[in-house]
Amino acid sequence: MARILVIEDNPTNMKLAVLLLHREGHEVLQAADAEEGIRLARECQPKLILMDVQLPGMDGLAASRLLKADTITRDIRIVALTALAMNGDRDRVEAAGCDGYISKPIRYQEFLNVVGQMVGC
Repeated sequence: MARILVIEDNPTNMKLAVLLLHREGHEVLQAADAEEGIRLARECQPKLILMDVQLPGMDGLAASRLLKADTITRDIRIVALTALAMNGDRDRVEAAGCDGYISKPIRYQEFLNVVGQMVGC
């Protein structure tokens, strides 16, 4: 299976994402903020990053833009995780370079379907 980095500051959301990904056999890396997530992405080269949009400090969209601009990480697929579901949010996510979008609260079947599409499972 795939190495997946989850960047999420909410412990409950992190626990759920990790549980679902482990059940599918994925290796999961965890970061609670954008800076740590960027460091792990550069060092560990995951196949997919699940990026919370509302992170403390640097938000997930700014982090996504940095990752997509970096030659080391630009080919890593990024899926935004967000509770924001207003008009224009999908456009903002795509403009930041994200390859997909999952709204919160996480619905496990949708979550696993999107992850599977992104990692080729």
